[in-house]
Amino acid sequence: MATDPAPASRPHTGRRRNPAVREAVLRRAADLLAGPDGMAVTIDAIARAAGVSKHTIYRWWPSKGAVLLEAVVEHAQQEVPVPDTGVLAADLSTFLSGTFLAVERAGDLFRALAAEALRDTAAAEGMRAFIAARRERLRALLIQGRDRGELPAGIDLELTMDQIYGLMWYRLLIARTPLTAGLAAQLTQAVIGGARPHAPGPPAPIPATSRDDPGDVL
Repeated sequence: MATDPAPASRPHTGRRRNPAVREAVLRRAADLLAGPDGMAVTIDAIARAAGVSKHTIYRWWPSKGAVLLEAVVEHAQQEVPVPDTGVLAADLSTFLSGTFLAVERAGDLFRALAAEALRDTAAAEGMRAFIAARRERLRALLIQGRDRGELPAGIDLELTMDQIYGLMWYRLLIARTPLTAGLAAQLTQAVIGGARPHAPGPPAPIPATSRDDPGDVL
């Protein structure tokens, strides 16, 4: 006598993350949190959208901010290349173009993460770790260029990275102006050109007002 086949077992969603469930949660969380009402999204809403229980999400992530952070990290890892052509100008321009493109595509998601980090300690710590990891990749490119003589031996790497990422975060969070491949190329030229030593020139002339009447200059 034939027997009915055993029902397919449900994928395990215990402490070991099921890849399909994880992907669904991160994708739906990114969609919801990047929307106009993103900051009002709850774990319940993410669970409903992903088709999982709230308990499953809390088992894998401690907070909404942690879910959002992992979605951002996942996005960045997939989008941003780390080239090594042996030429700093090409490598840096490609790296910055990829970084800017990824940020542009997920701008609302990054802004939501920045806002969530203000209220969620775990999200703030994770965001700092994420930014530090991106800086380390940029640092590696700059060190390679320095070691090849494309940058001065005494270049301040921390200041250079502050200038690069400071521009990016300012445009993303404050000005909300585009981050384009053209901007990446301009920034690359500014970094490499500005780091090269320049021949000293004559001192700038002192304005007549400050030379003749110091009291007029405040």
